[in-house]
Amino acid sequence: MSRLVLFDMDGTLVDSTPGIWASVRVAAAELGLPEPTPGQLRSMVGPPLQDGFASALGLAGDDVDRAVAAYRAHYRAGAMFDAAVYPGIPELLAVLRADGATLAVATSKPEPFAVRILDHAGLLPAFAGVHGATLDGAVRHKHEVVAAALAAHPDGERPVLVGDRSHDVLGAAAHGLPCVGAGWGPALPGELAAAGAAAIAATPADVVAALTSL
Repeated sequence: MSRLVLFDMDGTLVDSTPGIWASVRVAAAELGLPEPTPGQLRSMVGPPLQDGFASALGLAGDDVDRAVAAYRAHYRAGAMFDAAVYPGIPELLAVLRADGATLAVATSKPEPFAVRILDHAGLLPAFAGVHGATLDGAVRHKHEVVAAALAAHPDGERPVLVGDRSHDVLGAAAHGLPCVGAGWGPALPGELAAAGAAAIAATPADVVAALTSL
């Protein structure tokens, strides 16, 4: 295998749900909002933070900025490291690298946070690059970070994205890339297929076969 394989991070490489949910609860309390529902919390995992607060909690304008600031203060203080590597991910990355693939991360999380989390998790050395959102939110959508990853690795052959939510599938499709759905992540049943995932891997071990088929 000689190809560029892009990975989403939250919900694909690491289960970052505990740290994200704790930080969302802190932000909601800061703004005097009710305790977020389980559905609201689930919808905050994956999309850009600003978009999540707008769509899941119904915030707008300055309230979005206030929520983001409160979230990040708690997240930076240590919640970001409450993220466990999914079983089978280190082995998957090792197999792909041994097969000659170039691996890179394309995440809607701010790039400085992503680098620190991957380093803490021991995954950073596996990747040729980490491409994420900017802290000011100017770059935050999946198609934007995929564009950055493709620009940074222009020699990558047959690029593909591995991601766990519909916006991963759509962000890849914006650049003509197939997306392998990470079926072990937090996507709702049928979400990845409905978005147009080229294949869905039930576990990290199934990703290699999925890539071979594309």
